[in-house]
Amino acid sequence: MLKTEEFDYTLPPERIAQTPVEPRDASRLMVIDRESGRIAHHHFYDLPNILRPGDVLVANDSRVIPARLFARKPTGGRVEILLLIKRDDTTWEALVRGHRVRPGLRLHLEQAPDVEVEVVEVTPAGGRILRFSRPVDDLLPQVGNVPLPPYIHRPLDDPERYQTVYARVAGSAAAPTAGLHFTPRLIQTLEEKGIGFHFVTLHVGLDTFRPITEEVVEAHRIHSEWAELTPDTAAALNQAKAEGRRIIAVGTTSVRVLETATHPEYIKGEDAQVGWPEDTPAHIPREPLVPFRGWTELYITPGFEFRAVDALITNFHLPRSTLLVLVAAFMGKELMMRAYEEAIREGYRFYSFGDAMLIL
Repeated sequence: MLKTEEFDYTLPPERIAQTPVEPRDASRLMVIDRESGRIAHHHFYDLPNILRPGDVLVANDSRVIPARLFARKPTGGRVEILLLIKRDDTTWEALVRGHRVRPGLRLHLEQAPDVEVEVVEVTPAGGRILRFSRPVDDLLPQVGNVPLPPYIHRPLDDPERYQTVYARVAGSAAAPTAGLHFTPRLIQTLEEKGIGFHFVTLHVGLDTFRPITEEVVEAHRIHSEWAELTPDTAAALNQAKAEGRRIIAVGTTSVRVLETATHPEYIKGEDAQVGWPEDTPAHIPREPLVPFRGWTELYITPGFEFRAVDALITNFHLPRSTLLVLVAAFMGKELMMRAYEEAIREGYRFYSFGDAMLIL
């Protein structure tokens, strides 16, 4: 059992990046060798010269939706809504900020007063289940805002800067931030050097906004997030593994998809699909990754057996977060804390718009 306090550290406020660097790949890149413990300092645009031909990058193509809405109570009081998980056409799980937002309360969207929002129930995590009087997906671009993390206090001039350049599947409440460093030109350079690029999908949800509050790390309950690994991508990655090529996850969300595909017992949902299509050719490698779509409940903590991921690109994460715990599981807690101490000492920028590390 690990104490949550072991995953705490002190970060000077000025190390929290408030704006992204330009161009995207000008961010710094700390490269860590797990075997030797060596730490080296580069820039993200050096990535094609650090990786090997044959390596395969796997990134999350989820797109952040304009999930931040404002509504009014019958009394006129304002309520802030952050949509997290779509349950059905009109029902969402959300975080809500406002006084006395209790089940039975009926709200109206500020910029679409004809849309009524009923508070159905309070979730165990303190969120709300909301039922809209009509589907709101098509309304979000007009009435919603892209939500930035609470530690970012400056508005973005360009909301697309909080999207990856390859984001295409709408559904996240936050960006898969390790991918924010890639540019189209960098991706082209990687491919020209024989480094593959594949995509998975995971819609980032509630746990991005929740620290671990339990005293023991393992006692935390992670919330499920919708994810997909297609048969074509699974086949390509299995072939790479069979040939001894490295699978490099771009971000912790990609890690969760890939490792869920090797631990299918964590896939949930009535409409979940797990396994190879019947018409899959016999020569297709079927292990270790199995294609799936559904809700993953995989919570990665130290001691976890990684079966898919050989290396990881990730940003620097908040203390006491499930993301920090996942990174510790991958590289070892002592080496991770040493790397974080060096990053602070060397002036790295932290969190969503911050710098990155490559863990080999």
